Formats: sequence, C-alpha cells, structure tokens
Amino acid sequence: MDINSDLGESFGAWRMGDDAAMLDIVTSANVACGFHAGDPAGILQTLRQAAARGVAVGAHVAYPDLVGFGRRNMDPTSSELVADVIYQIGALQGLAAAAGTRVRYVKPHGALYNTIAHDARQAEDVLTAILAVDPSLTLMALAGSPLIGWAQARGVRVVAEAFADRAYNDDGSLVSRRLPGAVLHDAQAVADRMLQLVQTGRLTSITGQPVAIQADSICVHGDSPGAVDMARQIRAHLLQAGVALQPFVALD
Repeated sequence: MDINSDLGESFGAWRMGDDAAMLDIVTSANVACGFHAGDPAGILQTLRQAAARGVAVGAHVAYPDLVGFGRRNMDPTSSELVADVIYQIGALQGLAAAAGTRVRYVKPHGALYNTIAHDARQAEDVLTAILAVDPSLTLMALAGSPLIGWAQARGVRVVAEAFADRAYNDDGSLVSRRLPGAVLHDAQAVADRMLQLVQTGRLTSITGQPVAIQADSICVHGDSPGAVDMARQIRAHLLQAGVALQPFVALD
C-alpha cells in the first residue's frame, strides 16, 4: 500500500503543514505547483526533502485559485485547462530536476480533482495535458469514479486512492466539506479504518453502511489538524499488521 499527502503548500510567510515530518512517514508526495498554493522556494525545499527520503513525487495540479486554496469550482475553456495543467507539470518538472528527483505522477487538487472525477469534458482536458507532457505519468484518481475508466481508455495509467481523513457517502463519493462529519480527526479511529480498507476492501459510510473501495493509495491531507500524528498512526498500524508500504510507482 502507498500513503500519500499533499505537500509544498506553504506560501511566503503563510505556513501550511509540516512537510519534513510528513515526508518521514509517507511514500508519495503530491507537491503543489503554485496555482492553489506553494511558492517556488518552498516547493523546491519540499522536493529536495522528498528526494533525500526516497519519496515519490507527483504534480498536485489545480485551478488558478490561491485565494480559495483551489477548492472553488471553475469552468475554464478546454484550451485554458489543458495549458494550465501542462504549465504546472512543467514547472514542477524543472524544480524536481534541480532537486535531484523527477515527477512520476499527477494528482489534481481540490475542486479540480472532484470535478474531473465525474465531468467528462474537464477530465479529457487533464488527460490531454498529461499525454502532451509525458505519457508515462500516472494519474491518481478517486476510487470508484468514472475518471478511472476514461483514463484507461486514453492509455493513461491510473491509480485509485482512498482518503483517510474524509467521510464517505453510501455510494462511495466523498461527503461534502460543507457538511458536519465530513473531515475525520480521531487518529486512532482513522488508522483502524484504513486497516479495515486494506484488509477487506471496504469502509463504513457516514450512515454506517459498508462501502466497497478499491484503492492502491491512502491520502492524508497535509493541511488537516493533527495530520502528522494521523499519518504516523496509519503507517504504524499497517506495518504492525504486516502490510508492506511502498510507492505505487517505481523509483529508478
């Protein structure tokens, strides 16, 4: 199993999360590309830390929305969205090369992530951008979403992920952040929940129903309160149960 987290999101004097601590825990790092968060110097530092720890790096591409942290819905034209995603991947590739690593996958962020999980037009735009930059890049997508099939149809390798710190609806979709109980904070309960996922392929929905989730990566949001402790407990819980932890992409 892979454990990933959204990192590189600090901006100037605004500090977001503890990248150094998270990089000692996770196996993959979704690194901001400057559109929703992150400044070049901070991104470069995070990439250097990831390289030093042997953590796989992915481009955490987003809508151009610094004020809203990339969590506001947008409707860019196809030409805009394709160019925006190419621009962000390219920027991170340059910084990654300077840090002694490389970008191996793409994970869209926030509103873009949720939109392309079900919106065919924007999904095709993101896939077109990935193929234009590097067809070998893997796309990380929401487990159970139509995006997985769309990516496979375009020849893009795709890996499904589950969210450790998010509640699920009965249909396998994420509970909206606007609703109470959408974000989970009990580190021990979350660790137990992720072990259940790995061992059974199921999670318990917000209404108490079992939900089938096929995932090869577990995400812990780096900006959530107590994120480091939560990730640490998940890692320890899985290792204690004999689960091997490694990036979903090969490091060469």
